[in-house]
Amino acid sequence: MLLELFTPSVQHGLDIVGIFVFAISGALLAVRKNFDVFGIAVLAEVTALGGGLFRDVIIGAVPPAAFTDLGYFLTPMVAALLVFFLHPQVERTQVAVNIFDAAGLGLFCVTGTVKAYDYGLGLVASAALGLATAVGGGVLRDIIANEVPSLVRWDRDLYAVPAMVGSTIIVVCIHFHALSAFTSGVAVITAFALRLLAMRFHWRAPRAWHRRSAATEVTEETP
Repeated sequence: MLLELFTPSVQHGLDIVGIFVFAISGALLAVRKNFDVFGIAVLAEVTALGGGLFRDVIIGAVPPAAFTDLGYFLTPMVAALLVFFLHPQVERTQVAVNIFDAAGLGLFCVTGTVKAYDYGLGLVASAALGLATAVGGGVLRDIIANEVPSLVRWDRDLYAVPAMVGSTIIVVCIHFHALSAFTSGVAVITAFALRLLAMRFHWRAPRAWHRRSAATEVTEETP
């Protein structure tokens, strides 16, 4: 089904761009954590490829694409080297990195959902793996960097929700036999736009209702 939506060259090019931007975000976190060059490379690779690896292992698409296409593996290394030598300049382009990261989020939630469905998963499971494809690398990045994953932090702008919306649009289109390059593009753009709006207006998921009535902040210090 992926081949019906995008030509192999277009699909490969979009994947490389998404991988590169995700790798940049991982490498930048490694620099902030004062990792050495090996740590920077590892965090770049994990961030860029982690979600796709998880998806491919779950659906049985082995060996995963990250190990059969040298470009997928080398692209994060290029991003890591770029950040290693030019991280002050890359930091100054953080807004652009965030925009491309949002685009990668939209793309990967769509392609991950479609690939999972191609391998025989149901609609709900396909949407879940589409979400995992989009956000899995970031979760692994934060765990390795000894941080609470941004995915579950209340003080972070919405990240998973735009990916969930994109994946949901795809499975609805599949259910109604309306999946096409156009509707896939709509799903990508919708997830992309929602992520940009979340960053612009600092949209965040709600916390537990009446949470202060029974519990205190975890970060509060007690005497």
